[in-house]
Amino acid sequence: MVLVVTPPIDHDAIFKELISTFFLDFIELFVPQVLEYSQPSEFTLEPTETVREVFSPIGQGKKKIADVVARLTFRDKAACFLVHVESQSSAYTQEEFRWRMFHYFARLHEKFRLPVYPIALFTFDEPFQEQDNRYVVSFPDRQVLDFSFVSIQLNRLNWRDFLKRENPVASALMAKMRMTPSERPQVKAECLRLLATLKVDQAKMELISGFIGTYLRLNEAEEEQFQQAVESMGLETKERVMQFVTDWQEKGRVQGLQEGLQQGQITKGQEDIIRILEVRFSEIPPQLRVLIRKIEDLEVLGTLLVQTVTIQSMEAFTSVASQYVASNGLESPSGEQSSGRGSDELD
Repeated sequence: MVLVVTPPIDHDAIFKELISTFFLDFIELFVPQVLEYSQPSEFTLEPTETVREVFSPIGQGKKKIADVVARLTFRDKAACFLVHVESQSSAYTQEEFRWRMFHYFARLHEKFRLPVYPIALFTFDEPFQEQDNRYVVSFPDRQVLDFSFVSIQLNRLNWRDFLKRENPVASALMAKMRMTPSERPQVKAECLRLLATLKVDQAKMELISGFIGTYLRLNEAEEEQFQQAVESMGLETKERVMQFVTDWQEKGRVQGLQEGLQQGQITKGQEDIIRILEVRFSEIPPQLRVLIRKIEDLEVLGTLLVQTVTIQSMEAFTSVASQYVASNGLESPSGEQSSGRGSDELD
């Protein structure tokens, strides 16, 4: 499927990649005590397919699996334990998310028969209030369960507290921590300054640079302030930071060219459909024109183009096109929003 619009950011996937790539750095930054009683050099990430087998379908239409599950060895005994990190970017209710964390804990514990150390990384911008990290089941005469997990809420952390942490995860996540709007250019410059001082390979450096670029997109005025902050850096650091900026610009030009070509193909496909319908049926209802303009999938446009030649009536064509719009959750010609996919799927 080829879409002209820029797809929404898959926040959970971005954070999962960051944590998976820099797992030990993540642990060292936020829960260093875990490294005191484990053997860091012997950690392994559980394969996605192995973890997927643990979970039954939740919600409708798709399976939800834990984001990152790692296996570590205790330092003082021949035994292993799991660390489960769940990144949360969307607005679940606190009660629902606490239940999810317990559900993951229970299923992982059942599958692997190992202790599980649960961590939640809250990456949303709002709300700002502290998230509850306990799931309790109790009765008037007894408390059956008191489950808790480590809660890391980025929008309650001050980016300045991480400025001197020589840690690649700190370099990335400062971009999502608490800051005032006027601090955005400075934070971006500091994220890249810290990245420029780290000894990581090129691929990992590009991962962090891309993360920072995704979450700290600046307007024109902010870009000027960012450039001023970069100019104040030492020569070697400034050169490395400007290389990150150059890479972003090159990727942006390539992406813009690709999107421009796709837009041209999509527009032509829409116009061809309208033109043939006009030849066959003389007049096209305005609502059908609007509906055709909503379809931006080149493969579907090609299928509909064939339909314009073979279909028997304008009403039949409208029905076929409407089915596509409805199945993809687009706005119908009448202005109503199609329900499309189930609204209660988990991210």
